[in-house]
Amino acid sequence: MDKRRYFTRRIANAMLTIILIAAFNFLLFRVLPGDPARLLAPKGRFSQEAIEKQRKAFGLDRPLWQQFGLYWWQLGHLEFGYSMAEKRPVTDVIRERIMPTVWLVGVGTLIATVIGLVTGVFAGWKRSGQFDFWTTNTGMFLYAMPTFFSGMLFIMFFATKLGWFPVGKMSEAGAVYSSWFDQALDFVHHLTLPALAFALTYMGEYHLIMRSSLTGVMNEDYVLTARAKGLSDNRVLWRHVTPNAMLPTVTLVMMNLGFVMTGAILSETVFTWPGLGLLQYDAMNDRDFPVLQAVFLLASIAVIIANLIADLMYYYFDPRVKA
Repeated sequence: MDKRRYFTRRIANAMLTIILIAAFNFLLFRVLPGDPARLLAPKGRFSQEAIEKQRKAFGLDRPLWQQFGLYWWQLGHLEFGYSMAEKRPVTDVIRERIMPTVWLVGVGTLIATVIGLVTGVFAGWKRSGQFDFWTTNTGMFLYAMPTFFSGMLFIMFFATKLGWFPVGKMSEAGAVYSSWFDQALDFVHHLTLPALAFALTYMGEYHLIMRSSLTGVMNEDYVLTARAKGLSDNRVLWRHVTPNAMLPTVTLVMMNLGFVMTGAILSETVFTWPGLGLLQYDAMNDRDFPVLQAVFLLASIAVIIANLIADLMYYYFDPRVKA
């Protein structure tokens, strides 16, 4: 397939998907039960006039089609309205939470990718051996373990019993640092447990996918040809088998990287990590629709773009795409 045609089709499909998701994003939070205006009024002492005032302030009193038009106008100007809970622009709220989530999800994904892919490669190459038995069963166990459960185990053992790591948050309240290096060390100290809890599930997933893919590739004719040429096992594994077995895993890793904008809701909630995941949890409890809409849309766009990048990478990694 022609390169320009392939790229154009993939980009056009991604743009159309983003438009449809943006429209669905508006309707989704309008069908949820409950009146957000009531949640904005002081509990126990509010009048109908106060509720109507809140509805007017956030544009909830307008017809649905006008709200829809305002929604697209704001998107065009990269605005997401005002947070009903924090009474300030949603853009400012999200901006403060992006980097903590990037650090948590980025470090966790890196750990999971490196360990999961490497163990998956060796398990598939030496399948039915002792290494394959132990790592694959461990991978299935980790893949089935809920993130919040592993997070609570980490807190109970490493934070509470041993006292090696803090229970949660990014830093100690009121902490004063003598240098940027001390601040960085304290940040890494707080990041360790949440990142490991986040990485465990994906580590098992990457291991299982990589092992399965590599096992299938090993039966291909070109692997037999490479062996017949007298190439060493290491050369066959890393030059012929692993690059082709990586294709399904590339898509999976890229899609999981796209979830960086959703945050690790379970990990961030358990460890009170102030990222986008905890923001979503708080926004759902407060019925803060503008924040939920913004995070949902940004998360969807991130996943679509990550999937688009994976599709474009396939053009170079998979010769069959060019055929």
